[in-house]
Amino acid sequence: MTAMNDLLLRTLRGQDTERRPLWIMRQAGRYLPEYRALRERFSFEELCARPDLAAEVTLMPINRFPLDAAIVFADIMSPISALGINVEFAPGPVINKPLRSKAAVQALSIPTQDEIAPTVLETVRLVKKELSGRVPVLGFTGGPWTLAAYLVQGRGVRDFPALRALAIDKPRVLTELLERLTALSSSYLKGQVESGVDAVQIFETWSGVLSVSDWSLLVKPHLENLLENVGQLGVPCILFMQNATHLLAEMTTLSADGFSVDWRVDMAELRQSLGPQKILQGNLDPAILLAGPESTSRAARRLLQDIPPVGHIVNLGHGILPQTPMESVEALIGVVHSEVQECSRTSASAGEEV
Repeated sequence: MTAMNDLLLRTLRGQDTERRPLWIMRQAGRYLPEYRALRERFSFEELCARPDLAAEVTLMPINRFPLDAAIVFADIMSPISALGINVEFAPGPVINKPLRSKAAVQALSIPTQDEIAPTVLETVRLVKKELSGRVPVLGFTGGPWTLAAYLVQGRGVRDFPALRALAIDKPRVLTELLERLTALSSSYLKGQVESGVDAVQIFETWSGVLSVSDWSLLVKPHLENLLENVGQLGVPCILFMQNATHLLAEMTTLSADGFSVDWRVDMAELRQSLGPQKILQGNLDPAILLAGPESTSRAARRLLQDIPPVGHIVNLGHGILPQTPMESVEALIGVVHSEVQECSRTSASAGEEV
């Protein structure tokens, strides 16, 4: 078996590495010509439903680029069908009968672990076998609030007003839904770990629509429960939240191993405020890559200069955009790989004193 490139895992464990790890959110997706060619033959739903195709897509960026993790190709709503809910794509997730009543929530199925996204678990096993240890396999789930956003609103819309209204009008209904989704995500991640993933990321993407006080009431308790459950699985966990600058102080008190932030966050200030012990991920603006390789290289170098290497995972602040040129991805990788150095706690401290 090939020796694993374990830069990501060592970083998440707080260990020294020879350089920063790099992977890209949505790295298996529409910016890749081989993915677009596959989509000419199969729909998105077919790619998700067939483990052989999902595994092929998962491996596409790893076979093309020297990235440091393979994130499993699946949709954030993949586990939802286990609740008895039909999810359509137009192109994003659509729920034709949004959940906005006590009866609708209580009618949800309570699945066993084996009933939750078995095609995703088979995809994990296929990817794990094919990689044979080349890079870690990264699993993921949506956070309870983010999953609820689609289930209550019915589709992705700005600020999810129906979900926020439900929190005011029927708080007990929402609480029960969030508890059920916490249990679902916990079992889903457990299944992924048992199938072979080496680390996981929780996408609590849409909780940034809330104020600090509402987030502490509506999101934090369920994330704490989910993270407690994940902590028993023995793999590192990254927490991602978008548009959540106002929530950073609360977010970083949670028990995740790493915290992924978007491009709105000043990484230098965040590192300065948190100290060297917290693991941070991010946070290039995906739009920068659209400007081409030279702009990408400049932005990547600034990012590496702003934050010391220890405890930093290079990534974008959200998913890579479909129009992204291959040359920009290559430029980003080139900058990160050129910074080969001994990443030690000593160098991190020195970097903060400059």
